[in-house]
Amino acid sequence: MSRRELREQIFKLLFRIEFNSLEEMPEQEKLFFEDDCIADAEDAKYISSKYQNIVEKLEAIDNMLNERAENWDTARMGKVDLTILRLAVYEMTYDDEVPTGVAINEAVELAKKFGQDASSSFVNGILAKFA
Repeated sequence: MSRRELREQIFKLLFRIEFNSLEEMPEQEKLFFEDDCIADAEDAKYISSKYQNIVEKLEAIDNMLNERAENWDTARMGKVDLTILRLAVYEMTYDDEVPTGVAINEAVELAKKFGQDASSSFVNGILAKFA
């Protein structure tokens, strides 16, 4: 899988957090890899590892988003936008392998694909405050 495809799979798995408790997520992760994700063993390991790293930092990521998003907080954001922002902020803040510009560009592309009409502008605007 390409990096973009891997990122999309991470987004899809991370999105499940919005509909399941953290206690239910191990089962959701298992179901994701059984039913929804077509990945070889190496890619599945990468997806799972990055997902776990994001979940471990979720509270800190949400706090950063709440601090920088003027007139918005994570409770009011759309679930798709919030998931994309969480992934991008993780990459920008904690993942040294992903340049900031790449994280922002990929987040905007995810927003265009999965979000609403204004999602890409919203995501870009929030992430610009992290750059």
